Order: sequence, then C-alpha cells, then structure tokens
Amino acid sequence: MNYWLMKSEPSAFSIDDLVRAKREPWSGVRNFQARNFIKEMRKGDQALFYHSSADRIGVAGAMSIGSDPYPDPTQFDPKSQYYDPKSRKEKPIWYLVDVCFEKKFNELIPLQEIKARKELAGMLVAQKGSRLSIQSVSKKHFEFIVDLPE
Repeated sequence: MNYWLMKSEPSAFSIDDLVRAKREPWSGVRNFQARNFIKEMRKGDQALFYHSSADRIGVAGAMSIGSDPYPDPTQFDPKSQYYDPKSRKEKPIWYLVDVCFEKKFNELIPLQEIKARKELAGMLVAQKGSRLSIQSVSKKHFEFIVDLPE
C-alpha cells in the first residue's frame, strides 16, 4: 500500500464536497510529475486531503484511492477547462483515480503545524517551494497526521 497527499483548492473541490459525494474522480491534473504519481496509485492506497490556495491551508481529512488509474475523460472534451488537444483516446496523456471519503478532521491541520512537528520532518509538503499537487507520503507520516485530531 502507498500513501499520498493530494491538494485541492476548496473553492473547486473540498473535503465537504467529498463528504457529500462519497466517491469522486480526481480529474484535471495537468502536471507530468503529479500525473506520474497518479499512474503509481492503486485501489486501496490511502491519501491525505489537503486544502491549498485558501485562507486556511492544511490537511482537512483522509480518503482512500477507490480505483486503479484510468484516462481522465476531461482531456478529450473541448468544452472542459482541462481539454488537451494533443491527447488522443488511443494514446491518452492524462490519468485520474477515483477517491473515496474516509474521514474529515474536526479541525484542519495547518501547514504551520506540520512544519513545526519534529515527527513530520521530511514531509514534502513542509519543504520550501513544494507546490506539487500530488505527493508521496510515508506510512509513518500518514498515520501520525490521521491520529493527530483525535
């Protein structure tokens, strides 16, 4: 099993949206390194849901990966903001996974707290200049964060 941190702007898709949906395709990733991480994901992997580009940024909850990777259909739709004219159905460029709600934290775990905790030293999200929307997380860091709000 692998562990991930996946960022979303809450104005576009938040943990509350996932609570309502229960399961949702994580579409619209248009960064090659993040896409490569998606291609490594497998059904059953675990992920931290991270709110980015908001007044309060940090980990809002946990989710599971509900599917193996498959082509992101938005890349083929000219009406989608994620349309990619270079992508072909016979040779897709962009992939997604379905994510499933697992847990919403009572309080968002802010980035400042993640940076301050010695137990979380080395997490990519806490490193300066870490802007990647999908990141690998160690099992130790994942479990520490999931247990923090309790």
